[in-house]
Amino acid sequence: MTLRPTFSDIKDAARRLNGIAVRTSVLTSAALDAAAGAAVFVKCENLQSVGAFKIRGAYNALAQLSDEAKVRGVVAFSSGNHAQGVALAAKLLGIEATIVMPADASKVKLDATRAYGARVVTYDQATENREAIAAGIVEQSGAALIPPYDHLDVIAGQGTAALELCEDVADLDAVVTPVGGGGLLAGTATAVKGMQPTCAVYGVEPELGNDWWLSWRAGRHVEIAPPKTIAEGVRVTTPGKLTWEIARERADGIVLVSDQEIRDAMRFAAAHLKIVTEPAGATVIAAAMYRRLPKKCARIGLIVSGGNVDMATFATLCADGTDDAGAT
Repeated sequence: MTLRPTFSDIKDAARRLNGIAVRTSVLTSAALDAAAGAAVFVKCENLQSVGAFKIRGAYNALAQLSDEAKVRGVVAFSSGNHAQGVALAAKLLGIEATIVMPADASKVKLDATRAYGARVVTYDQATENREAIAAGIVEQSGAALIPPYDHLDVIAGQGTAALELCEDVADLDAVVTPVGGGGLLAGTATAVKGMQPTCAVYGVEPELGNDWWLSWRAGRHVEIAPPKTIAEGVRVTTPGKLTWEIARERADGIVLVSDQEIRDAMRFAAAHLKIVTEPAGATVIAAAMYRRLPKKCARIGLIVSGGNVDMATFATLCADGTDDAGAT
């Protein structure tokens, strides 16, 4: 039987992260409530250290390494937010970190990862495999591999965002997270079912990157071609192995939003919540605005996963949005 993170693991992670991760704000908006037809509570992980929830899982994993493993260092692969999370966690713990990142990753994320002191190894996504590159570095150095989602301690750490949300807001009918590899969804489902057992948990992904939605319908892993969605933070081709098993057991479903709806949500969040969201983080706002949840919910919690987007890209995407009245 595959191991699962427990609710106790998430509470332990929260204690470990005390003073490290920011306890991010929960915002509300009358305009968002009107669009969603529900009371909506927005957990702003875009205001987290490194600009995304990923510091939670990264620090929780690195902090539990043995002293010997810490000396050998860590290796991770990521398009950006996990990279920054591991880089900052390593800096705080005095561990050397090497991060494998796409050469065409967001400049904001590349620069931030280097600024935290990590060594960045870039690769060509079209011709090279990041897992293979990371495995080679691990073999040569003996460093510990910290994957972005298929890791028990990473999943437990990610679940602390939902733990905080459920502590701050009672009687939620649903909690909604973006889903890429599935670490946030798996951790959220574990935390929410431990805090508010009757609350549903849904993952949101772009229509152009619908591997989780297809997999959920098929009841097995489905792999898609590399997706061409604007939501770079969730551009995966198939669900994670461990995260899939946990989410299928504890979450309630997957919903889809279009890239245009994501743009609308980014602009809506800036106008009404006064926050900057990256496209992946805005998926949950789009799901609420366009009423994508499969059942009527009176109280909805949204975990906005991150806000790491350069201002030129943010401005371009927001300028492409439709009028706010497009939300039904």
